[in-house]
Amino acid sequence: MEETMDFEYDEDFEEDNGEEEDVVVDEEDDEYVFRFKSGVNPLDLTENNASGLQVYQQFERLEYEALASRKRKAIAATRSEEDVASKSMYEFMAAINYGGFRRKSRKLSNTRGRRKGTKNKLNPQVTRLLGEATLHYAHGRFEQAISVLNEVIRVSPNTPDSYQTLGLVYKELGDNRKTFDYHVIAAVLTRTDSSLWKQLFAWCVEKGDTAQAKYCLCKAVGADPKDVGLRFHLASFYVELGDYQRAAESYKKIQKLCPEDVEAIKAGAKLYLKCSQLEHSTGMLEEYLNGHPSEADLSVLDLLLAILMQNNAHAKALHHIEHAHMVYFSGIELPLKLIIKAGICYLFLGNMEKAEIYFAVLQRENANDHADLFTEVADSFMSLEHYNSALKYYCMLEANAGSDSGYLHLKMAQCYLSLKERGQAIKFFNKALQTFENNIDARLTLASLLLEDAREDEATALLSPPKSLNSVDQISDKSSQWWLNEKIIMKRCHIYRAKGMPEDFIDTIFPLVRESLCAEALRQKVKVKKRLTRSILNIRVDVCNTKTDSILCGIRPIASKSDQLKASRAKKLLLKKEKLKQEKKALADAAGVDWHSDDSDDEPPQDVRFDPPLPNLLKDEDHQHVIIDVCKALISLQRYEEASDIIDLSLRLAYIKLPLEKKEQLRALGAQMAYDSTDPKHGFDSARYILHQHPYSLAAWNCYYKVISRLGKSNSKHYKFSRYIRAKHKDCVPPIIIAGHQFTAASHHQDAARDYLEAYRLLPDDPLVNLCVGTALINLALGFRLQNKHQCIAQGLAFLYNNLRLCENSQEALYNVARACHHVGLVSLAATYYEKVLAMKEKDYPIPRHPNKNPDLAGKQESGYCDLRREAAYNLHLIYKKSGAVDLARQLLKDYCTF
Repeated sequence: MEETMDFEYDEDFEEDNGEEEDVVVDEEDDEYVFRFKSGVNPLDLTENNASGLQVYQQFERLEYEALASRKRKAIAATRSEEDVASKSMYEFMAAINYGGFRRKSRKLSNTRGRRKGTKNKLNPQVTRLLGEATLHYAHGRFEQAISVLNEVIRVSPNTPDSYQTLGLVYKELGDNRKTFDYHVIAAVLTRTDSSLWKQLFAWCVEKGDTAQAKYCLCKAVGADPKDVGLRFHLASFYVELGDYQRAAESYKKIQKLCPEDVEAIKAGAKLYLKCSQLEHSTGMLEEYLNGHPSEADLSVLDLLLAILMQNNAHAKALHHIEHAHMVYFSGIELPLKLIIKAGICYLFLGNMEKAEIYFAVLQRENANDHADLFTEVADSFMSLEHYNSALKYYCMLEANAGSDSGYLHLKMAQCYLSLKERGQAIKFFNKALQTFENNIDARLTLASLLLEDAREDEATALLSPPKSLNSVDQISDKSSQWWLNEKIIMKRCHIYRAKGMPEDFIDTIFPLVRESLCAEALRQKVKVKKRLTRSILNIRVDVCNTKTDSILCGIRPIASKSDQLKASRAKKLLLKKEKLKQEKKALADAAGVDWHSDDSDDEPPQDVRFDPPLPNLLKDEDHQHVIIDVCKALISLQRYEEASDIIDLSLRLAYIKLPLEKKEQLRALGAQMAYDSTDPKHGFDSARYILHQHPYSLAAWNCYYKVISRLGKSNSKHYKFSRYIRAKHKDCVPPIIIAGHQFTAASHHQDAARDYLEAYRLLPDDPLVNLCVGTALINLALGFRLQNKHQCIAQGLAFLYNNLRLCENSQEALYNVARACHHVGLVSLAATYYEKVLAMKEKDYPIPRHPNKNPDLAGKQESGYCDLRREAAYNLHLIYKKSGAVDLARQLLKDYCTF
């Protein structure tokens, strides 16, 4: 449709734009008049619109294309003039004289509209048809009126009256869309008539169509640029849309039309200031003041001074005050407000003495009558860090202030805080919180001051929820519940942690940490990529599971290998979806979110709009420290399952965001938890990861062995990990010894001896390895299937004697040799070594503990827990008793085993 219509430039439609040179094109471009070309059916704009655009949007596009065409013509004309300039002077003068390059003047007259004799007159046939259509419309014959008006549009498509009448007909028929469209066409064809555009603008506002309203209002302003009311509407409209730049420009044009409109000037200045255009803002106000040399509205001067002082242009503001004194208040005293502003300007310019002279007038004024001036002076002193001077004026206000003095007390508290007068600061912060109990910053500052005075109980009470809190308060708006603020909670937790109160610390912060982590996990679960729907998966599964009523019932139908593979995958996906659904439900319950799900997942998953109580838990470094502290406190309280959940969620959700140091700390805590807990499965992965990072650390292997010793005999994860470590680190001895220990515990002594001997090949001088090989060979020799038992016993004793040599005849090594001899029946030799054990006393050694475990929390063993004399005496008494020396056996028990 756009190909059959165009904007045509009408040379007879000229106007004087001398006062409107800076007009925005979309508002007041009067250089184009729309005309339908011959052979065009304008009814296609509304009846057969295939483009999907509204009528005004089609006109916008055509206007843009016409403007672009005009610019192209102007560029071409400029180039032709450059060609003319390159010609000789004779040719150029001849061209001018004969009018070859003469351009028509755009300012032929000061009147708007067409020149005389150029207005197109309607032919008699069109006039008659319009009258006939009007009669049909007046008598309610709307169908006949539409038919006649369609004929008028066909004969004369550029007659606006026909479209306007047609719009009125459709209005009576209740077709609002066509009513609006035909009125738009009529308004476009009568461009200078602003009344139609005003009516269209009102209709658009009623419909709530912002785009159409803006278009119609701009056209109305373009039709009548001197209509101040329209410009006010346009400026207000731009403000509502948030386009403050154009709104300010509209007020600027209103100032040109009505220089006395003070409200428009002030509104424009504020909008320019909002757009960070200080020069334009002050320029509007200064233009008004310059245009009123003898008398002016002082509110304009007050606004100008406020803007200049706000932007640190105090010298310029002082100049305007002095000029106003000479011009507007010549021979009389300045108003009190201007005197105070002059004093503030001198204060910021560094002339303290002169500023105090100006401020002296406040001494004889009532603070209640001029509270804003007292406050402005005090705030100025405070901003310049003259806190004592600021307090002088704040105290004047406090002496005369009413009950609502919360802001005043808050500022006084900040002054005393800056002066390091902690007692006064606490006093006025308490007064301020009586009025502004939801002021988070004031409450936190007061809590810090109380902590500096070692008043932890008062600080805790200040940050704790009110004791009179009831269920109604808990259900109400959370924005008014200051005790639920993130900063308040973190400060209270800091106090509990510093005072060593893990239970209170956990009760305060753990629910919020868990809720935040679960909410983040739920959000990530919901945002998973949408795959095949449940219905499609069920169809694929049924392809290979369909049963029939024929004699082949129960036999799977014939299906291709690809269909069978799809069915297998679909079955796995259905199980996975069911598991995922249960996980989402569990996370939603933990996060406190209502989870509603049906059996169908054909709809795409919707994003969960849930704000966690600690939104920056995984990003902020301080909050990451809180997670670690929470895990430590949970472990100290032996709440291992909850600590495991926090560690797992944190590592899974913030694996990329967490620094390496924090990850190591969390995994170390997980390993410690597995080391201490009776159910070590929660920290098994952490202990295994630490061994991945430190495969040769004996402390890490000790922790890991203690963990797996509680997991039971059949733990597939451990066996896979053990095979992986032994294959990757062939020279690593601890996993070999652990495997030997496990074979020994299962009474597989031959396999244990094989692993111990492999460790002996790597560490032949290690006492523990020699001890393990010796005990394994001794146990193997006592079996039923071994043929060379004596040789095996001798080899075992050889390793035990090697252990005795490496341990330098220690009590423990002597006891091991004695116990081995006793075990194989060499009682005489065993008695000799038991007596050697009884002859020496062993001192106590510290028990090895987990490196991250707090030694203060561990229980202490009784004295003598490393001495083996009681064990040796008991075993020796058994030998004596069996040999018949009962008295000697009784004496051994009396000497060494009596408590």
